[in-house]
Amino acid sequence: MKNLNKSITIGLTTLFIALSFNPVLADKNNKKSGGGNAINSTLDFNEQTHLEFMCQEEKLARDVYITLGLQYPEYSVFGNIDNSEQRHVDAATAMFMKYGFPNPSTNDNPGVFTSETYGEYFTVNYKALIERGTISELEALYVGAFIEELDMRDINFCPLDIVDMDNGINDISECGRVYTDQPDILRLYGNLLEGSESHLRAYVNNIEKLIGEGNYEAQVLTQEQVDAILGR
Repeated sequence: MKNLNKSITIGLTTLFIALSFNPVLADKNNKKSGGGNAINSTLDFNEQTHLEFMCQEEKLARDVYITLGLQYPEYSVFGNIDNSEQRHVDAATAMFMKYGFPNPSTNDNPGVFTSETYGEYFTVNYKALIERGTISELEALYVGAFIEELDMRDINFCPLDIVDMDNGINDISECGRVYTDQPDILRLYGNLLEGSESHLRAYVNNIEKLIGEGNYEAQVLTQEQVDAILGR
């Protein structure tokens, strides 16, 4: 699965734990001096780049849950959460457009990603996640939990797929929640994180009905981070 299974470095893990999803603890003055080309006076290139990516990642979650919900109608968790993900998509897209940027998604159909920069990336990963989810009901639930863990990492820190591009962003601290000082974007990211935590708990609850309580193993975050979210 392209880039989705990259390991998290020790430095990333330490910083993630220190933040504990709390923007007050984040270094909001960490903006790269001269980094990127300024797009407008209130949203710089790094913030715009990350927000565009998150618009598409929230759509990825929604689309995967819609598709898996149709395949496994007995699991209402997919339908319940895809409705929530639609609100996340709408909120992220509205914020992106608030700053004067065009909607990165011009086709709302599930599995279709039209972002010029990230469309191919999300198309490939949508297909890979659906392929995994069709193996079994349990694998489908694990896909849901995987997406929610990934979403939390990518909201807080600059996704590795952005850092790997030749765009002037060279470190995970140079976009995402740890980077921006825009109050409205911080509120948006805080709301998205709260949603992802709730969704992860829902998926893990369903998974552990099949594998036994307390047996879920983290897929993207550390086990310590996941256990904290689960209240363990």
